[in-house]
Amino acid sequence: MSEPTKVIRWGILGCGDVTELKSGPAYQKTDGFQVVAVMRRDAVKAADYAKRHGISKYYTNADDLINDPEIDAIYIATPPDVHKLYGLMVAAAGKICCIEKPLSPNYQDSLSICTAFAAKKIPLFVAYYRRTLPRFEQIKAWLDTNSIGEIRHIRWHLSKPASSTDLSGEYNWRTDALIAAGGYFDDLASHGLDLFTHLLGNIKEVSGLSINQQGLYTAKDAVAACWLHESGITGSGSWNFGCYEREDKVDIYGSKGKITFSVFENDPVVLSNAQGQTEVFIDHPENIQLYHVQQMREDLLRNSKHPSTGLTATHTSWVMDQIMGNL
Repeated sequence: MSEPTKVIRWGILGCGDVTELKSGPAYQKTDGFQVVAVMRRDAVKAADYAKRHGISKYYTNADDLINDPEIDAIYIATPPDVHKLYGLMVAAAGKICCIEKPLSPNYQDSLSICTAFAAKKIPLFVAYYRRTLPRFEQIKAWLDTNSIGEIRHIRWHLSKPASSTDLSGEYNWRTDALIAAGGYFDDLASHGLDLFTHLLGNIKEVSGLSINQQGLYTAKDAVAACWLHESGITGSGSWNFGCYEREDKVDIYGSKGKITFSVFENDPVVLSNAQGQTEVFIDHPENIQLYHVQQMREDLLRNSKHPSTGLTATHTSWVMDQIMGNL
């Protein structure tokens, strides 16, 4: 691993949509980080991405990118079904790694990835970037200062209508049960459940049920769950991807108040207690993974610990598997 005071040269493995604005530019904007190469199986698309983003090299083979001696760290931004394959390759190469969320489609694969990096004492980060966004740091500050008293329960409902792609039958890996058995639940609910463990601590008991109500694709489209945090806080959630309207609402109930917010929508976060109601609007950065990436640099400099690691993401994978009945 490179010395933390040196420039860390990154390679991006899988330069699809998520890397265009959400993540890729964040690596280029972070002091001490440099993106030197990208990989995509389609050579034309790889070359185009590299040219547009001012990156000097591109590959069409993952092994070539991972073993490039001029690359110190790898950001894996592929669909999750190959996270284990590439993650273990990066660990074997002894390089720093960040993997897109979810860490893998299941707990056992996540555990294998996490264990491989831990065995070599190599940093492994996971792109659950909501842990580092200022709007959620505001919520954590309210909780830490007992603004709603003792925390009793958290509830989340997320729903949306079927998309035009869903209705058309066009292929979408996010709803292919072979890649993501939980469909949009795997892709979206993982963000919120991971955030909840960051805010309220790990979950020790969880159960759920899931079903495909619409028959539009092979993955599940309706999920419900309940859980218990180690602290004694209870939780419940429901996720449905065939409803009339989009809704994304979280309520954290306390003995002296309530906090309401959205996991995905850029709405105000709301604190309600005996002093009244406080609404705070905190916009997202242009590149939503910017703070996540900057905090990776701070971790590598040993200035602070990054909140989203292989260990925390593996716990989220366990929670997801428990809900889906995969354990």
